[in-house]
Amino acid sequence: MNIRIFRVEVADELRAIVREPTALLFAVLMPVAFFALFVSLYGNQQAETMSAGTSMLATFGTFGVLSVALTNPGIGVAADRERGWLRAKRVSAVPIGLTLAAKVVAALPYAAGVLLAMSVIAALTGSLDASVTELLRVWIVLLLGALPFALLGLAVGFQLGANATTAVLNAFLFPSAVLSGLWMPLAILPAFFGHIAQFLPTYHLAQLALAQLDGGAAVGHLLVLLGMTALAAAFAALSYRHARS
Repeated sequence: MNIRIFRVEVADELRAIVREPTALLFAVLMPVAFFALFVSLYGNQQAETMSAGTSMLATFGTFGVLSVALTNPGIGVAADRERGWLRAKRVSAVPIGLTLAAKVVAALPYAAGVLLAMSVIAALTGSLDASVTELLRVWIVLLLGALPFALLGLAVGFQLGANATTAVLNAFLFPSAVLSGLWMPLAILPAFFGHIAQFLPTYHLAQLALAQLDGGAAVGHLLVLLGMTALAAAFAALSYRHARS
């Protein structure tokens, strides 16, 4: 029974994202457009172990996945709170946990679509030199690694209105993308960017994705993301209690 309800909830959330053209534009189309621009300019340059276009799948891919998974669940929760829909859900027969899980799960197909579009663009520009297995590993890492960011988005959505949630999450995402080297390699940025990046979970997710392509160290980055998951889950739980009070 719960599985059937969950499928209905996910389907509703998938349609809700499509019905919001602004969110679709900024969360899905803009990261892909950015990637297409940068990979067409620099994708065929050779880095140490791979082409720049291939490494961009990990770094720009991190930005693309988070632009969906970080913002959409949180903004959706905030909008539901403002409309009173979340309050109605709490007194309905549908467990509130299923509704919240559906918001997170519904973002994943769009995030996967972003990764697919980026992979196709990299292949069409001739800058993709990763195997199918490596690409799948990158996709899995990024989609699973988006979970703590989705929890963070939910936590903010429980605390603030829809407009404020949008502003706060974008204020986190865009500076983090720059400071983590998601758009431009840290090697060509001022040195202090690299020092700051060590404290940003976006950097560790991108490095974990890159490790699937170049065989780099992954354990440290994984531990950081696991720690963030625990903190984000605790923050989301506390924020949910705040929203109920």
